[in-house]
Amino acid sequence: MALLIIPMICFGSTLATSQPCQTPDDFVAATSPGHIMIGGLFAIHEKMLSSEDYPRRPKIQKCVGFEISIFLQALAMIHSIEMINNSPLLSGVTLGYEIYDTCTEATVAMAATLRFLSKLSCSRETMEFKCDHSSYMPRVKAVIGAGYSEITMAVSRMLNLQLMPQVSYESTAEILSDKIRFPSFLRTVPSDFYQTKAMAHLIQKSGWNWIGIIATDDDYGRLALNTFAVQITANNVCIAFKEVLPASLSDNTIEIRINETLEKIIAEAQVNVIVVFLRQFHVFNLFSKAIERNINKIWIASDNWSTATKITTIPNIKRIGKVVGFTFTRGNMSSFHSFLQNLHIFPSENNKLLHEYAMLLSACAYVKDSDLSQCISNHSQGTLAYKANEDIERNFSLRNDFLWDYTEPGLVHSIQLAVLALGYAIRDLCQARDCQNPNAFQPWEQIQSKCSKECSPGQMKKTTRSQHICCYECVNCPENHYSNQTDMDHCLLCNNETHWAPVRSTRCFEKEVEYLNWNDSLAILLLALSLLGILFVLAIGIIFTRNLNTPVVKSSGGLLVCYVILLCHFLNFASTGFFIGEPQDFTCKTRQTLFGVSFTLCISCILMKSLKILLAFSFDPKLQNFLKCLYKPILIIFTCTGIQVVICTIWLIFAAPAVEENISLPRVIILECEEGSVLAFGTMLGYIAILAFICFIFAFKGRKLPEHYNEAKFITFGMLIYFIAWITFIPVYATTFGKYLPAVEIIVILISNYGILCCTFFPKCYVILCKQETNTKSAFLKMIYSYSSHAASSLAISHVSLDSTNSSITMTDLSSGGRSAAWQEGKDLQAQAFAHICRENATRVSKILPRKRISSI
Repeated sequence: MALLIIPMICFGSTLATSQPCQTPDDFVAATSPGHIMIGGLFAIHEKMLSSEDYPRRPKIQKCVGFEISIFLQALAMIHSIEMINNSPLLSGVTLGYEIYDTCTEATVAMAATLRFLSKLSCSRETMEFKCDHSSYMPRVKAVIGAGYSEITMAVSRMLNLQLMPQVSYESTAEILSDKIRFPSFLRTVPSDFYQTKAMAHLIQKSGWNWIGIIATDDDYGRLALNTFAVQITANNVCIAFKEVLPASLSDNTIEIRINETLEKIIAEAQVNVIVVFLRQFHVFNLFSKAIERNINKIWIASDNWSTATKITTIPNIKRIGKVVGFTFTRGNMSSFHSFLQNLHIFPSENNKLLHEYAMLLSACAYVKDSDLSQCISNHSQGTLAYKANEDIERNFSLRNDFLWDYTEPGLVHSIQLAVLALGYAIRDLCQARDCQNPNAFQPWEQIQSKCSKECSPGQMKKTTRSQHICCYECVNCPENHYSNQTDMDHCLLCNNETHWAPVRSTRCFEKEVEYLNWNDSLAILLLALSLLGILFVLAIGIIFTRNLNTPVVKSSGGLLVCYVILLCHFLNFASTGFFIGEPQDFTCKTRQTLFGVSFTLCISCILMKSLKILLAFSFDPKLQNFLKCLYKPILIIFTCTGIQVVICTIWLIFAAPAVEENISLPRVIILECEEGSVLAFGTMLGYIAILAFICFIFAFKGRKLPEHYNEAKFITFGMLIYFIAWITFIPVYATTFGKYLPAVEIIVILISNYGILCCTFFPKCYVILCKQETNTKSAFLKMIYSYSSHAASSLAISHVSLDSTNSSITMTDLSSGGRSAAWQEGKDLQAQAFAHICRENATRVSKILPRKRISSI
């Protein structure tokens, strides 16, 4: 392997004290020993002072213009390292630092970078050139800085040789995101792509379409200007002018260019919005001269000067107009504030920056706070005399709040993040190594290390109690959320109406549409029960048709009434088919209407029969007269059914049931029929319940009829089954959710339909098929006679009891009206039977048995 030894030259250290460079250590601005060294690059001075037009010897010129805000950034790095050393993060391992002043010049920054890359534990400051630096051990493990993008790029190209991590706290140039050209570069701030995009969005939303742009003539300014120009043009905003100022503060033409820019602004009077991509020094000079010329505009500030105290403290700054800026995220500053309050007791032996600040502060001891920054900058142009320690400490105490006022919280937070990110990377590397040995790991290994493990797709980052965004936990995306990339800050929400996602999902899944399908096992069972019911209806119809002239069929009201009731049962069983399958508007409207009307017609017919039974066997004259007036079979059936038809018609017209997609469930879409109006649905069911209750009352009163022909008793049982089923239905239907909701109503319909069908027809079918000897005319007459004899005897005994005080038995008076009523329907089977029995038993019952109207049961 080829090896080249390059001796380090001695760079002249020209701080404010103008001390000559005797050793390379004189070039260090601030240092502190540690097991692992971290480098720092900060532009403490704003420019280099040169007495010549161009360099004649390869030496670094004197740096002038002490910048308080940048000095505070260097203090933030020192404080962050001290915080890590005083915490259990790196147990037994301390971090040291070497901080260099770049003087806002890439040349000085590159000189410091050479020292960073020099070989560790070497008697001479040398840097080895190798074809493979994987095992090379430089004096520092990582670099914090620099601030300006142009300097950062120059440094990064040198650090790339050894893949030494470089974490910038302020460099936002978009090109630095290119990992091909800058593989070891990292930063704790977003790139200018997002800043310029936000600026373009702000201008578009504000309705401005005629703007100007001012930028520096360096990588940062040119790249930001080009990116912003592309984005703003896409938003139909026109650029009136683009002014570029020299980037170097040592450039003698900078004042001329600022004046020319102001002339351009004055000439373009219609331009009221100006976007500024400049350094703080440029903005300070630009605004100072703009105030003198009474230029009042809207200035869009970039992040590197939007919160700078140096700008906000310019005299008469409000005359400049309005400033709208973007800044970095802020963090907890309480610890850093305490650090500044106690800065006067911080050791300054190896901190030339702090020592210089103390002397500058002493030189400006009698200057008020508002002018202190400018005084310090002016005094740093020359050589300062040494002051006694007592004077320095007293001046520190008197100016406790001065540094805090110049602190930029966003940049301080970014520096804290950069230091902490390196701290966690070192912690991970040191878990299985002895990091008290400086040779424990190479710098490039830190690039593979992170404060927290990478969150895989399906997870998101959740920041821990630490304020630093680099340290987080990986948590699974909750249900209906997903992440499809690594290290996502938050999970993305699926469209809950159409998609879903399980826990820790990497994508959304389309929801399945569900309904009570024909292939569902429960649906098949219910359909089988419905078909069985239809078969029962057909079988009963056949049985009744073949036994049309038997007493049982005649006592059931005749074949027409039986057919109507059986048709209603058939329709009720058939209506269950409309509850199954994919809901359609037609099926949603048909199923409830068909069930409601057919079931009402069925109950109406049974109500008519109950009334007829009660009328036939009632021996109470008053009740009999009332029932005679009420008993109008056709009118009762049409009226009761017609009311239900009206209810359903109004329902269909004003609030018809319709298909609805229920998306409340997380993984499926329930396709269901929305009833349209709960009130209409309840009215329909309530009306049926009222008819069933009336039917139940009438049937209950006639429950003690002849045993084999007692239809009233079975009607009573059928109505009880109906009530139990539908009373149970209400809470079950209200609490059931999902595709099986229609099955609940199907089950209730089947139970109530089977209950009424079985109680109404099965006993008669049993008599017809199994008790044929009782289904004859003579057997029927004999049973009627037996029941009538028992009823007459009971009635005679009742009259004897009532007239016992007169010691005579009073014969029941048969009025002419009662006689004519008793024989009015002589053709009726039961009336003939009753007359025949009365003639054969005249001597025994003629005086006590009333002639009653016996109608067909």
